[in-house]
Amino acid sequence: MGKVAVGAAVVCAAAACAVAVVVVRHRMRSSGLWARAAAVVRELEERCATPIGKLRQIADAMTVEMHAGLASEGGSKLKMLLSYVDNLPTGDERGLFYALDLGGTNFRVLRVQLGGKEGRVAKQEYEEVSIPPHLMVGGSHELFDFIASALAQFIASESDDFHLPDGRQRELGFTFSFPVKQSSIASGALIKWTKGFAIDGTVGEDVVAELTRALERQGLDMRVSALVNDTIGTLAGGRYDDNDVVAAVILGTGTNAAYVERAHAIPKWHGLLPKSGEMVINMEWGNFRSSHLPLTDYDQDLDFESLNPGEQIYEKLISGMYLGEIVRRVLLRLAQETSLFGDTVPSKLEVPFILRTPHMSAMHHDTSPDLKVVGAKLKEVLGIPSTSLKTRKMVVGICDIVARRGARLAAAGIYGILKKLGRDSVSTEGGGSKQRTVIAMDGGLYEHYTIFRECLESTLREMLGEAASASIVIKLANDGSGIGAALLAASHSQYLEVEES
Repeated sequence: MGKVAVGAAVVCAAAACAVAVVVVRHRMRSSGLWARAAAVVRELEERCATPIGKLRQIADAMTVEMHAGLASEGGSKLKMLLSYVDNLPTGDERGLFYALDLGGTNFRVLRVQLGGKEGRVAKQEYEEVSIPPHLMVGGSHELFDFIASALAQFIASESDDFHLPDGRQRELGFTFSFPVKQSSIASGALIKWTKGFAIDGTVGEDVVAELTRALERQGLDMRVSALVNDTIGTLAGGRYDDNDVVAAVILGTGTNAAYVERAHAIPKWHGLLPKSGEMVINMEWGNFRSSHLPLTDYDQDLDFESLNPGEQIYEKLISGMYLGEIVRRVLLRLAQETSLFGDTVPSKLEVPFILRTPHMSAMHHDTSPDLKVVGAKLKEVLGIPSTSLKTRKMVVGICDIVARRGARLAAAGIYGILKKLGRDSVSTEGGGSKQRTVIAMDGGLYEHYTIFRECLESTLREMLGEAASASIVIKLANDGSGIGAALLAASHSQYLEVEES
């Protein structure tokens, strides 16, 4: 072999050696980064752990806070608001009733013809109306005049299929999903606007009086018979379909719960006891907090950076508004510390709330062999062009940890309500039959996130035990905030006693 050939061989060998060193170093770096990523996920799983013992502690804390909130105003993080709803629908209600459901940038108007036990909801119609942005920050008169005008147009389209007896005034159930301090079934002062509304003239005012004046300006002869929030509407709608419904839970963008309490078990109630002996309580349970809640650094940072730090801690762990954001924060840390998605952090991954819970649900439910839905969502939503199957599996694992923690904590809250009502164990009614308990559920998180729903239900069964869980039923409610308001207008109608006599 000549000197040139020998030299070339030496150069090639050196180059091959250098390449091998680079490859080995890259593999070692990748292996180290992957080990670090796995450690971050393992730590998340440990911090989010919800063993049954911890869930029982959380449920007990919920029950204690319920008692405290019923005892005095401001006595608990749970507001335990009196709804003044002491009559829930029975199925006997008859007649034409309207509902107005105002909960955000849209509102709905609805009418139902109730036909008693046999006719039930004989017919119903509704329309949805968008509120112009300038009215959300304008004057109180302008907003309520716009709503009343839309209601007037809806009433004008009333067909012969809907019957209002002669001499009867139209009655309306008003679902108002903003913070209100109620003083009766049909009155309540606005505490503050949320959801993008900023109308100073209404804060502290009775929203029913505001609406009534607007209806009068439209020449409408209509009485607001019930002012309710969406959770209580869900409870009313659930009770109409099933007499054993005792509580309602909403798990959607936000979360809340309401239940039927014995009037004598409400120390802060100073009025005459209602004839029914019962009162529906709006828990506002999203504000629940306890030292037993499994909080992570991601949760604490999210809370600190939120518009309401220190508030709605339970909601920030279990509701649809926040689950996707928690996952984003975990992915961002992995991108920053372990280069999970490449040497540069994807810019979209740094945008708060860009990863919504429906995106998270779609990835979590992906059963394709190559997890193509996960890859597509990471690309479309977060701008991550390509990922390995190993990385996609890790993303699904993170979704699973966050969703299951939320579902199990929601189940613990429901168990706390059942414990407060004495329905957490096997009991029998007077006739010796097993007492049946139904929870009405509403909200897109519960309805559409299948893994979340199934985990919640299985966890509740685990907490109750086989015998007690046999008598507990969870039912998906049907449009509680709409038809429920109309039903409450019917059950608190000014004509109710006349019809019954």
